[in-house]
Amino acid sequence: MASVSAPVTRALLDALAPGRDDVILELAGGTGELAETLAPMVGRVIYTDFSPAMVDAAKRRAILGVEHRVLDMQAIDLPDASVDGAICRYGYMLVPDPALALRETRRVLRPGGRLALATWAAAKRNPWATRYGPVLIERGLLEPPPPGEPGQFALGEPEPLESLLRTAGFADVNVEEVAIEFRFDGWEEYRRVITSLAASLRQTLGGLDEATRAEVDEATRTRFELFATESGYVLPGVALVARAV
Repeated sequence: MASVSAPVTRALLDALAPGRDDVILELAGGTGELAETLAPMVGRVIYTDFSPAMVDAAKRRAILGVEHRVLDMQAIDLPDASVDGAICRYGYMLVPDPALALRETRRVLRPGGRLALATWAAAKRNPWATRYGPVLIERGLLEPPPPGEPGQFALGEPEPLESLLRTAGFADVNVEEVAIEFRFDGWEEYRRVITSLAASLRQTLGGLDEATRAEVDEATRTRFELFATESGYVLPGVALVARAV
């Protein structure tokens, strides 16, 4: 994922424009790869994630200049105007109330502080992640995601995302698209990677009987084959990267 997301990470860092003495808050930091990249560039990184397991994984990197905290983005346990910048890669779309999380982020930023965030564009722009879902929904094995609910593509359109940021108190907002590519040698690699990334998909497939699971896999594989090239399989995707001040 770090390799695939490299263009998104570069766009985030450009949007954040961190200074050498800055205190940067990372939200939904996962296993700490982005904090590790940021640490040599700034004065201090406050890495946070809602999951204690993720925080433990990030701590194992033992990076100087990184403070680790378990934290809910909707209730940021920091004083007002206490950080110079905030960064979040693929986090806001997963919280129950992204508007509240953005207001909290605005609250802890100092005057002129920057927020750089990334989210996935709409599902139709990300075929790498949507080979299984339609197959399961068509067979009545999975409910379509309810509108407005947290999820991978919940903040997938630029205009509503920009509106959400402005409503949270950000005056200067810019949203850009960043293209990514997932490359796979074949079907088995794709299946392994996608099911490892998506716990809900893994659970759904695990609950099916063998015959049904084989049928779903075959139908999904047919859709996967549409992306065959001479050098393997290339599945595109698009992220949205926003800069807000």
